[in-house]
Amino acid sequence: MSTPQPPAGDPYGQVPGDPYGQNSFGQTQGGRPRPSVNFSQAIQLFFKNYAVFNGRASRSEFWWVMLFTWLVNVVLNGIGRAAGDSGSTALMSLSGLWSLAILVPSLAIAWRRLHDTGRSGGWFFINFIPFVGTIIFIVLTASPSNPAAWQQYDNGKLPAES
Repeated sequence: MSTPQPPAGDPYGQVPGDPYGQNSFGQTQGGRPRPSVNFSQAIQLFFKNYAVFNGRASRSEFWWVMLFTWLVNVVLNGIGRAAGDSGSTALMSLSGLWSLAILVPSLAIAWRRLHDTGRSGGWFFINFIPFVGTIIFIVLTASPSNPAAWQQYDNGKLPAES
């Protein structure tokens, strides 16, 4: 029996006829889980869904984006430190502009990730509790998808169209 292949224009690589997916134990689960995406797909979706707060984001989509934004910050800060006093002000401004540019999409993807776990996006504000809030937020975003979340947070289409 051959494995069905995803359509060519599908950015998520979903296979038709398999709307339910399987959990990590190979068992079919109910609902409509968000598909797993690779690094480049996650970055494309991050910028395509710049200010989309409705819908859901899979774990892979969220964590690939967090890795990407962290790497860009490390590179910009590293270049600024290597430039010393001569270029550090300009590069720190560039780092600040980058952080400002990704503020809204970072909030949006965190909101969608919380939706995928079956929670309101308002749980993002738990980050404002010093130390403990950030740990709780990481646990919430790292938790598996809630199979019933699609009923409350999806409107029938994926947040980004190809």
